[in-house]
Amino acid sequence: MSTGFDWPGLMRAGFQGLGLTPDQFWALTPAELLMMLGEGQGGPAPMGRAGLDALAARFPDVTPKVKDAET
Repeated sequence: MSTGFDWPGLMRAGFQGLGLTPDQFWALTPAELLMMLGEGQGGPAPMGRAGLDALAARFPDVTPKVKDAET
């Protein structure tokens, strides 16, 4: 059964190639490790401020109104 990750290869790259300690290596997500190794570049750009503002306008934070306990 394949997990989709070459863990021995990634560990070699992290420890030997990047000089990470085991704690640093295991604290990373696979996506963070791949980014540090230069993989996955060329994907979509991260969301900019305009995109974040549009998303916030579409899904505004709302605070539910609480009924007064005495009424």
